[in-house]
Amino acid sequence: MLDATFWQAFCHLDNVVAVKVAPFNRYRTLDVVRRLVQAGAEERITLYTGNDDHIVLDLATGFSVMRHGEPVVVRFRGGLLGHWSVWTRGACELLRRIHTAVASGDISADLLALDSRVVDCNAAFFDVDNGFRGCIAGCHEVLRRQGLLAGTWCLDPDEDLSPGQREEIERVRRDHADLSDDGFVAANLERWLQT
Repeated sequence: MLDATFWQAFCHLDNVVAVKVAPFNRYRTLDVVRRLVQAGAEERITLYTGNDDHIVLDLATGFSVMRHGEPVVVRFRGGLLGHWSVWTRGACELLRRIHTAVASGDISADLLALDSRVVDCNAAFFDVDNGFRGCIAGCHEVLRRQGLLAGTWCLDPDEDLSPGQREEIERVRRDHADLSDDGFVAANLERWLQT
């Protein structure tokens, strides 16, 4: 893990234009934001979240950091997320919804509550219960169920779904169907496979 000293030096580099922040740890995320503000680089460097355990909150809420006794609010502008490797259209719609809410200043409790639902999906897809061992196979399983992949094979022949992961993926597909892009994929799959 990169420490605060690294981020302090990194944010002072003139040719840095963006940072993906993905420690899955709120304290380490704040380290990056604080160092960015201390470097005075909040206008030059765009932040992207990779925190699959807090996507919605990262995007919807600002991080307030003090500089010279005054608060500076910094926002993540987008995400480079494993979550977006599946249910991509739903993720893009969620990002659009968050950007619209932020721009209007109307960030509702319902929108913020989506954070836990997205985290629930990611826990199943990325196999959090088994230390992320089935992460790639889990994404492949979602794509397989949509008809986009023929199987869950990975480059490492020993990498596969973990015990219970298939059932967890089925549960989140059922519980959070409104977040998926299954309907969009089904409506376009035949055309996509013909090209």
